[in-house]
Amino acid sequence: MDNQFLTMKKLIILLITLSFFVACKKDKKEPVVEQTETEVKKEPIKMFMFDGGTVQVNMLEIFSQDDAYKGQSKTFADAFYLIQHPDGNLLWDAGLSEDLIGKEPFTTPEGAFTVSRKTGIEEQLKSIGLSTDDVKYIALSHTHFDHSGSASKLSNAIWIVQETEYNFVTSEEQKKQSPDNFNAIKNLKALKKINGNYDVFGDGRVVILSTPGHTPGHQSLFVDLEQEGPLMLTGDMYHMEESRENSRVPIFNHDVDQTLASMEVFETFAKEKGARVIIQHSSKDYNSLNPAPEPIQ
Repeated sequence: MDNQFLTMKKLIILLITLSFFVACKKDKKEPVVEQTETEVKKEPIKMFMFDGGTVQVNMLEIFSQDDAYKGQSKTFADAFYLIQHPDGNLLWDAGLSEDLIGKEPFTTPEGAFTVSRKTGIEEQLKSIGLSTDDVKYIALSHTHFDHSGSASKLSNAIWIVQETEYNFVTSEEQKKQSPDNFNAIKNLKALKKINGNYDVFGDGRVVILSTPGHTPGHQSLFVDLEQEGPLMLTGDMYHMEESRENSRVPIFNHDVDQTLASMEVFETFAKEKGARVIIQHSSKDYNSLNPAPEPIQ
């Protein structure tokens, strides 16, 4: 009887030991799976900055409602960007018209701007091993000529556009008044019309911010880079550092009050995210970032 009791006791101890061993192994497996899933979600994104040309502003006074810039001129950069995300590539803006390439600088009829561009999007994308067919999405801050220049080359991409901006640029009035703006986007047939802010990839790292006023459907872009940190690309929310510091609105903006309201929205969003603001027409900001083929991150 004692031997049977001892045998049973040993068996119970063995079963308890085995159960504990299996449980330990199970506990060790779960964190490994969880870590792998987290790593996939946090796969880094990259951003590249390209040269969309140069805008010489001959009449800087048009960039303020008062006479702050009367008699002044200034040279603007004209950057555009490509964001590489695990779920696809997004092109943000597209520079000046590619018809300018290989030609002398062109001065607009009213004399306000003298513009030039050296290289097109196909050549610049090639420098980072991509072609226009590799671009899944295109989003323009707005449809003015200095931001939509290469857009026609992206006919296979999905155009993410505020519905108000789409209706504006495709209106009969705009087709007559600004045919070049319409012609730049008329080949973009795959549309993703949005109304308000839009999280492009659904993970909070690339977010389009609705900032109307400069045009009816103007928008800005938030990008959260792993090394560089969060950035805010202004589009034409601001054109210069002084524009931001003094909340100056160009005389040719679609709606002054709407622009001022969007400035508040933009600044609040940037502050909440702790984002560095990149003014796209600022030569200072342009020169502070690595140009392609080097990534900003």
